[in-house]
Parts: sequence; structure tokens; C-alpha cells
Amino acid sequence: MENISNMRKIDLVTSSVPAFNTTMGTGIVNDNVSSRSELDELLTRVGRYKDKTAFATLFSYFAPRIKSFLLRLGTDMSTAEELSQEAMIMVWRRAETFDPSQAGASTWIFTIARNKRIDRLRKDGRPLPDMLDPAMMPEQPETGLDAVNRNEEEDKLRQAMKKLPEEQAKMIFAAYYEEKSHREIAEESGLPLGTVKSRIRLALTRLRANLDEVER
Repeated sequence: MENISNMRKIDLVTSSVPAFNTTMGTGIVNDNVSSRSELDELLTRVGRYKDKTAFATLFSYFAPRIKSFLLRLGTDMSTAEELSQEAMIMVWRRAETFDPSQAGASTWIFTIARNKRIDRLRKDGRPLPDMLDPAMMPEQPETGLDAVNRNEEEDKLRQAMKKLPEEQAKMIFAAYYEEKSHREIAEESGLPLGTVKSRIRLALTRLRANLDEVER
């Protein structure tokens, strides 16, 4: 119920702003918001003016990154989704305290996410993480060159995916973009678990061959 409540709060914040297109499986907005100064400006606008459009852009950019960050730290999928939502709600509420002279937007927002995870670990009575562990450090915002390279690679992947049979493409998408387990895919598709695993292996083999053709 708490997770549903958080989703409603996010909807209330973003419902009045235009939709943002995202590249496949990444959550990166198409206008390539990437530099530290742009992110700082967006967060400053949220803090000063409660700018919903700026927040929607920040949400599109950071929510999937926070989720990936939490998953990398060993958080389960459901909790990672919940904590990423809670972190972005906190960003909306506390944006006015952001000071770009003290830290960049990325550092500030990921600190909130990291603290949310620590609070959850305390609540669950689980051991707290080593704060000096390099894994606890969030990824830095990508540069313009990084964005260009990423877009090129994603375009090649999209072309390769289009050449797969529809069923195989759906399984690859479910496993690697929706991050579903093989068991979840088996339950949703009604196929035996072993069949799902073998079909995903076959799909990956064909996908690699398709990528080789695209890159020639």
C-alpha cells in the first residue's frame, strides 16, 4: 500500500507536465540532459519555483539510474523500485535545500537514495553497508560524447532486435529491459522454465549474430 501511495504522489507531481520520450531500456531523455550544470539548473528550478517540468525531466533522468544503483548494491527489484520512488519524492520536497556550491545535483540526489536504502536496512534489522565501498558511489552523469556513443550502440541494438522473431524479441526485452527473472517469464508465458531458458539462450545467439551484421 505504501508503494501505491508513493506512485500516486509521483503522479500528482508529474501529471500536468508533457510526456518525455525515453530511449529503449535506459530511461535517458531524448534531449540528452547530461552535464552537471544542466542538472544543477533543473534541480535549482524545482527548489525555487516548484517547476514541475524540471522535476519531470529530473525524474526521467534519475529514477532509472537510482534503481540500477540500488540493484547493484544487492537490493531486490521491488525494494529498488520503491526506494527510487521515495527518493525522488524526497527530491521534490527538499529541493529548496539544494546548494550547487556544496555538491552537484547527481551527488545530492544519489545521497538521498543511499540514505533511503540505509534507513530501510536499519528498519529491517540488516547489517549496514561499508560507506567506503566503491560500489556505494553513484555513477557520474554522462558526457556529451558518452551520450553520442550510447545512442549509436542503442540504435544498433534496436536494428538487431527487429530482426529477431517476435517471440524471441519479447523474451529478450522481458529478461534484459524489464529485468524479469526466467521464472517470472515462464509464469507469464505459460511455458516450462527450461523452455524459457533455452529460448532466451537461442535468442541471445541470434541477437549477437544480428549485431555482427549491423556493425559490418
